[in-house]
Amino acid sequence: MGTDSAAFSPAATAHSQASPPASRRRGPFPNSDTMLYSALKLIHLLAVILWVGGMLFAHCFLRPAAAQLEPPQRLRLMAAVLGPFLNAVLAAIVLILATGAVMIGQEAAQAARSGGAFFMPRAWTVMATGGLVMTAIYAYIRAALYPRLRAAVAASEWPRGGQAMAGIRRWVGVNLALGLLIVAAVFLL
Repeated sequence: MGTDSAAFSPAATAHSQASPPASRRRGPFPNSDTMLYSALKLIHLLAVILWVGGMLFAHCFLRPAAAQLEPPQRLRLMAAVLGPFLNAVLAAIVLILATGAVMIGQEAAQAARSGGAFFMPRAWTVMATGGLVMTAIYAYIRAALYPRLRAAVAASEWPRGGQAMAGIRRWVGVNLALGLLIVAAVFLL
């Protein structure tokens, strides 16, 4: 993991296994800033796991199993599963954005306190940019494609429901690939 500033260490990246930077540790016990940073990082990572792991499960396991069902049963099942999942992902996105912003703010404040300039590490920039793209794709699925699927299922219009589900499947596949690439980039940059 590369860094762009002396104010950062590999430990500063959001998905690193290491402890926070040495400048944040004092004595044998963590201070409140370190504990807050660790808690934020844990929440951030758990929310990412929920989102990316949920997409992996739905795309690679649920969808192929559901394909064995007749269209009415398959589309009803997928509409029933996607509603709660999209709600959980919305909560995860809020947590990811909030914890990410606070962690970036903490590091910027630490750089300012030490008299240095804040330069966001490349891995963080990739993560933030990719996360915003994923959020836009999620918004399209939730606001445009999922309502089409629900309406088609409610009206028993199975071909129209199949079209909506095909769009959801395609965009979930794109988001899943992006999510996995972002995780890889965070660990490799």
